[in-house]
Formats: sequence, structure tokens, C-alpha cells
Amino acid sequence: MGTGLGLGVGIAALGVGIGLGLIGNGALQGMARQPEAIGKLQTAMLIALAFVELVFLLTVFVAPFLIK
Repeated sequence: MGTGLGLGVGIAALGVGIGLGLIGNGALQGMARQPEAIGKLQTAMLIALAFVELVFLLTVFVAPFLIK
């Protein structure tokens, strides 16, 4: 149980890191292209970041109870 759980959490962490990087990259490119839309882009970026983090936290705290 421990090895599979550790591997699953590691893969989830890798996916979250890649996802956060892609979200940040896209937001920064959009801000560079349209500086007048920075406020809207920051709001959308922060909401997307929160959802990605939520998925990881659910993986870390809920998955161990689902594995028997």
C-alpha cells in the first residue's frame, strides 16, 4: 500500500507542477500581449491555480482513505 500510494502522490505532484507552470506561462504571455487585460487575466489565473491545487490536495488527503 505504501509504495503505490507514494508513487501516485508523486505522479500527482508532477502533474500539478506542470499544470501550474502552464497556467502561469499562459497568463504571463497574455499579460504581455494585452497589458490592459491584466486584471481579468490575473483573476482567471488565480481561480485556475486554486482548482489545480484543490485537485492535488484531494489526492493527498482523500486517496489514502480510498486505498485499502
